[in-house]
Amino acid sequence: MYIRKKHNRSGTISVVVVSKNGGKYKEIKSFGCSSLESEIELLCEKARKWIRSFEGQQEFDFDNNRTRELEETIRVVENMDAVLINGTQLLLNQVYDSIGFNQIPDEILSHLVIARVSQPRSKLATVDYLRAYYDEDVDLNHIYRYMDKLYNTQMELAQQISVEHTRRIFGGKLGLMFYDVTTLYFETSKTDTLREPGFSKDVKTAESQVVLGLLVSEGGYPLSYSIFNGSQYEGFTMIPIIDDFKQRFNISEDFVIVADSGLMNKNNVALLQKAGYKYIFGARIKNESTIIKQWILSLETNDKSCHEYRYENGERLIVSYSEKRASKDAYNRNRGVARLKQAYKSGRITKQQVNKRGYNKFLEISKDIEVNISEQKIAEDIKWDGLKGYITNTDLDAERVIEEYHGLWVVERAFRISKGTLDMRPMFHFTERRIEAHVCICFVAYKVYKELERLITINKIDMSVDQVLEAAKTITTIRVRLPEHGSFFTKTLFLTEKHLTIKTLALTKSGNIAIFTSATTVATQNIAIFTPTTMVATQNIAIFTPATTVATQNIAIFIPTTTVATQNIAIFTFLHPLLTYVKRQLSITLGWRYRFFKRKRLHSVLGIVV
Repeated sequence: MYIRKKHNRSGTISVVVVSKNGGKYKEIKSFGCSSLESEIELLCEKARKWIRSFEGQQEFDFDNNRTRELEETIRVVENMDAVLINGTQLLLNQVYDSIGFNQIPDEILSHLVIARVSQPRSKLATVDYLRAYYDEDVDLNHIYRYMDKLYNTQMELAQQISVEHTRRIFGGKLGLMFYDVTTLYFETSKTDTLREPGFSKDVKTAESQVVLGLLVSEGGYPLSYSIFNGSQYEGFTMIPIIDDFKQRFNISEDFVIVADSGLMNKNNVALLQKAGYKYIFGARIKNESTIIKQWILSLETNDKSCHEYRYENGERLIVSYSEKRASKDAYNRNRGVARLKQAYKSGRITKQQVNKRGYNKFLEISKDIEVNISEQKIAEDIKWDGLKGYITNTDLDAERVIEEYHGLWVVERAFRISKGTLDMRPMFHFTERRIEAHVCICFVAYKVYKELERLITINKIDMSVDQVLEAAKTITTIRVRLPEHGSFFTKTLFLTEKHLTIKTLALTKSGNIAIFTSATTVATQNIAIFTPTTMVATQNIAIFTPATTVATQNIAIFIPTTTVATQNIAIFTFLHPLLTYVKRQLSITLGWRYRFFKRKRLHSVLGIVV
């Protein structure tokens, strides 16, 4: 290779690297052109550096493979139509379909759900996100119209699909159901029939809100939800949602309701007993009768010890003690009392603050009508450190009751994920149907989130859901236009180790759903699968029979055809030497000149190809 200065018609000089191969010169690379000597020298220096970069290379294949590869690469890049960052879409679509939500005919629901899981935003921002990353052209007004449709016709189906999927996970029986409530506030004080101020879980007393009741299975898989007026007392929400759930989804098997002590009141207990429900509640042991409280305080406080007390109505009160809980109770109380004392010294405590909310229970009004911190109340509270009560009407042993109650954290986690990861709020909707449709979208999104979490566990992937989603956000799909055919070629790029791990998730089918099923259930499913498979096999046999007949006919046609071909070959074999001999004799007889002038005519007559 060497540098050539090529003079152009414009008067400029081009600096190129030239290679000689097989007596032919080929321009390998051009470095530009100029009319100034200084610039030309700079271009030459660039060319020299480029040539030196190939020192030690014994053979250059610019004319063949490398050039063709480069040209092909350039052609592909020039015809590239789109680069989509759609890894989360590919992954979550698979999970969405495996649950069964693809039974809902509107694709816009899957778009909204997947966007809610991967990048939760407002509906307006979601439109831009779908266009930019997934190449989905969704109109904002179309979204709003669909939310009205979801409210009217599809919310029930979404919950039905979630329930059926969860029942399949657990082999057809739900067993345990956990119930809890939370509040969703709006950045406004305006009220209506649904949005009203009330007791806020988020300590937003000035804003209007709605109450959300959520029913989940063991493991935190969502089953059903209901929205109540913002001023609704949470204790009155449980019975309606349980009754409604049992009727809507035809739940006939026995199950156990697990709920926090905040939902335990005499009315709920009476209704649960009347309906024949089994339940486990957190007990308010400090509100028990004097006799029962004396019994509780007299118990031995050994770590993880359990004691039972049976009521006249058949219920059992189970009391346990935990050293870890005792340390936590003492720590929280000391922090609360410290804040009270600081507020007391500054004079910020008023008579209105003397109530039973939080650590204000330690306040009292003295005979001098002054607000004081009661050391006696603090001492009484210390006696209950580490003690926790549970009320149940089940036949489960005490340790099992405590274990099942501690499963309530799955509901708290569901609210935390829905409010945090999925950004259920803030809500930018103000009509009842739009609010409920928004909650339904978040409900389906949380179901997809939980199913992805389950698939991660099944495939033994050492990553959290959030880590998987972050890795999926770096997976791209290229789309190349094929100009000659007028079609497109797409290729998803799994470039890193994490990408390959996620690829296995994307290939996971709903058959893995039987992780919790019993052997009997699996056998039943296999029988159910075998029946249609047998029908398919029968159909294939029916198709094979006429196909065999056709094949036989083709063979019958082939045999005489083969005979004819054999005869033709035999004739050709016989004629070819004879024609060769005739050609040779004629050549001898006629002489050279005659052969020269009459060669073409002779060939045409005899049909001989020389």
